[in-house]
Amino acid sequence: MKRYETTTIIDPDVSEEARIQFLDRIQDIITQRDGYIAKLDLWGVKKLAYEVRKKTRGYYALFDFCGTGNIVDEMERIFRIDDRCIKFMTILLADSVTIEGVKEEIAQKEAAQRAKAAEKAALEAQVANNENFDGSLDDTVDNPLDSDDAEE
Repeated sequence: MKRYETTTIIDPDVSEEARIQFLDRIQDIITQRDGYIAKLDLWGVKKLAYEVRKKTRGYYALFDFCGTGNIVDEMERIFRIDDRCIKFMTILLADSVTIEGVKEEIAQKEAAQRAKAAEKAALEAQVANNENFDGSLDDTVDNPLDSDDAEE
C-alpha cells in the first residue's frame, strides 16, 4: 500500500451541500477500495495564484490517504469529469506503508500537539501570574547596589 496526498480545488460558487456531496463521493471511493483516509483537511475558500476556468477563488481540500494506484486513477477520473473540481494534484508521499504504521504516526503527532498545547497553556498561565505581580520585593533580600561597598 502507498501513501498519497491529493489537493483539490473546488468551484467556490458551488453550494455547500453540493461541495459536501462531492467530498463524500471522493471519501467513498477511497474507503470502498480498501483505502484509509489519514486526514481530510478543508482549507476553505482561498484566492488562486492565477485564474483557472475564469475563477479567481477556489475551495481547497486536502486528502492524505493510503491506498493503491487504482484509487488514485478513479479519483482523478472523477475530478476530470466533475465540473465542481477546478484543479487537482496528487503526490506520492511514501512507497510502502501499513495502515497500522500510519495510524501510529498520526497518534504520535496528536500526542505531540497535545503536549505542545499543554506547555503553551502552562506558559500563558505563568505569564498571567507574573502580570498580577505588584512589583514589590521582599525586604529581606539585600540589594547589592544599596550597600556602601558599591560606591568604592
